[in-house]
Amino acid sequence: MGASRSLVVLLFLFLMLISFSSAYQGKKKKQYKPCKQMVLYFHDVLYNGKNAANATSAIVGAPQWGNLTILADKLHFGNVVVFDDPITLDNNFHSKPIGRAQGLYLYDSKSSFTSWLGFTFVLNTTDIQGTLNFIGADPIMVKTRDITVVSGTGDFFMHRGIATIMTDSYEGDVYFRLRVDIKLYECW
Repeated sequence: MGASRSLVVLLFLFLMLISFSSAYQGKKKKQYKPCKQMVLYFHDVLYNGKNAANATSAIVGAPQWGNLTILADKLHFGNVVVFDDPITLDNNFHSKPIGRAQGLYLYDSKSSFTSWLGFTFVLNTTDIQGTLNFIGADPIMVKTRDITVVSGTGDFFMHRGIATIMTDSYEGDVYFRLRVDIKLYECW
């Protein structure tokens, strides 16, 4: 009886040792700090058949039931839009642009208001020269969304990180402004 009791105690201690060693990793998870960070705004004015002089984007693909001057019904499913939008340091559309946001977004869901983004910030000022490339899903109704910064050129050569986007303003289907908070974690 004494031997079996000692065996039970040893088994209990062994199991406790295993459970504590797997639960405790010893080190805290490393918190990364961005090597570069900036906030930029891009302004999109969608061509609607009447604003050709001011439009910075246009529908280039539409579902069979849609057309190329008005976004398809409620969720815009099937629309493909290309853009060449001004980028500013503040949220004023009339501020001096520091570059262009060039790319496309497509509405890819029949059940929720979402789009897929693929674009490049082409920056060309005396302080910043280069490009940053972005890609990712955009669940538009969520206040803040993260998309991936996949690479860059010039001052952003081989940089990678995350861009948190937020719809800063919109006017129907014709105008929207995105606030883009860029945090780069790999900087060469």
